[in-house]
Amino acid sequence: VQLVESGPGLVKPSQTLSLTCTVSGVSITSGTYYWNWIRQPPGKGLEWMGAIHSSGSVFYSPSLKSRTSISRDTSKTQFTLQLRSVTPEDTAVYSCAGYALFKATAWVRDDGEWGQGTQVTVYS
Repeated sequence: VQLVESGPGLVKPSQTLSLTCTVSGVSITSGTYYWNWIRQPPGKGLEWMGAIHSSGSVFYSPSLKSRTSISRDTSKTQFTLQLRSVTPEDTAVYSCAGYALFKATAWVRDDGEWGQGTQVTVYS
């Protein structure tokens, strides 16, 4: 299984950040699997943002739910993250990860399969 994140590296405050995770080696609609977005701000730990299950159900972190949307394009085996009204505090390395278990906290990089991560900087 391979995951690759793509999207802009620079976003202006108040804009919407859009990232895509392209998955290869497995169908994102098969089995019981969770496709997650996780970020790590500079100097801080991993923060789970949300996930889309292989069934299509979507789960969000309560702290980000009002600004976050996760969707998928099954024909392209991709799932996407949209984060609205970004601020400099949203500057982070954003990663996508696939995992067979639902996990909203205490993520470590040994959990499931990860993309390489992509740096996003919010600047004015």
